[in-house]
Amino acid sequence: MDVIPAYILSGWSVSHRWTGPNRQSFLSGCLGSLAGNLSAVGGRLILRQGDAVEELIALAKETQSTAIFTNRDPDPYGRAQEVRLARAAAEVGIEVRDFKDACLHERSEVLTGMGDSFRVFSPYSRAWAKLEHPPVLPRITSIRTPASIHSLELPTLGTWKLPPAAGGTIEAGEKAARKRLDDFMDDGLVAYSKQRDVPGIAGTSRLSQDLRFGLLSAREVFARVHEKSQEASPSGCISAAKYAAELVWREFYMQVLWHFPNVLEQEFNPKYRGMKWPGKIENFELWCRGETGFPIVDAAMRQLNETGFMHNRTRMITAMFLTKDLHLDWRLGESYFMQKLVDGEIASNNGGWQWSAGTGADAAPYFRIQNPWSQTKRYDSDAAFIKQWLPELRDVPPAKLCDPPPAGLRVANNYPSPIVDHAEARDVTLRLFGAVGTGS
Repeated sequence: MDVIPAYILSGWSVSHRWTGPNRQSFLSGCLGSLAGNLSAVGGRLILRQGDAVEELIALAKETQSTAIFTNRDPDPYGRAQEVRLARAAAEVGIEVRDFKDACLHERSEVLTGMGDSFRVFSPYSRAWAKLEHPPVLPRITSIRTPASIHSLELPTLGTWKLPPAAGGTIEAGEKAARKRLDDFMDDGLVAYSKQRDVPGIAGTSRLSQDLRFGLLSAREVFARVHEKSQEASPSGCISAAKYAAELVWREFYMQVLWHFPNVLEQEFNPKYRGMKWPGKIENFELWCRGETGFPIVDAAMRQLNETGFMHNRTRMITAMFLTKDLHLDWRLGESYFMQKLVDGEIASNNGGWQWSAGTGADAAPYFRIQNPWSQTKRYDSDAAFIKQWLPELRDVPPAKLCDPPPAGLRVANNYPSPIVDHAEARDVTLRLFGAVGTGS
């Protein structure tokens, strides 16, 4: 039986709210890797460009295919495409079979006793853990694809008329992803709980983009974590459980997006819909450039701009700073992250932003407002992370970067003074959220 692996390149050709050159460049590298892997086992990757449904149906007709096999998508756009594909295929007598792949448990598999979607993570995770997890599937060792089928060339950023990607983006492809997984299992997992919050060291898995693009299966990653925990010390078991919980958070946010797709445009908590965000747009631009005068915020933003990656701890710090210090709409930051991040998983990004803003599912209470200075003191007290990304502060003693400078002063001549006073901004945030629902 012939199998035709196909990928339909999007047809848009300008910068987009939900993606950008970093992620598209990584995608291009992944497609090149996939093409090579398929060729090694006798297959070919067929590339077309345009409307995904129209191109798939045209390819199926052209090759006289009897069925189209797809993996299900958790986001509203993918969901709509699946519905369109099923209808279009039915009209021409082609079977469509879709499968679970992005998650261990998806859509409506993890529900409350009343059959509703969970809104809080802890009970969701307990219900998730009780389910039988799907097995890791075997690797493909042989495939046959007709040589006569036309395929486009592998894409470049020029395919979408995008500017160059950041210079420090992570290596694409399954081989690189598997090395990252092996390295994390060998050296990082058992220390994860102690190191995961320190942005100045390589204490996280760095697998988010690999799960996002399907270079690694969530089933395999979870199985490897479970296997490793069986032979680990008590502290290693704690670390493994902590990392496993992050995989469950990923699926929680995907299920939230599946049941409440409006979260991409509205606050998950209806109480905060229509809330005012009175911040200044010029401060958003300073935040984007990493020029706020808050060193840990600026270091994180420059890391994002230069590499397409941001550490998990600093994602929370920068998001909470934008919403609760600068009083700017979380949707601005959500979109900016999606344009810059290589991983850019839409459900997790939205969930993280709404969590930080205090508007989301199981979100941080609105009165939980991280202080960037105390966060620096706790997680980057030696300023290793700050000095890596802010060269203008490399000669400043670390202790000076853990507290705000005296009013009107700078920590260095070529570095800006803080654009807001954190204590005053916090009071404003408490008033803004407190006024919601009171008519004030």
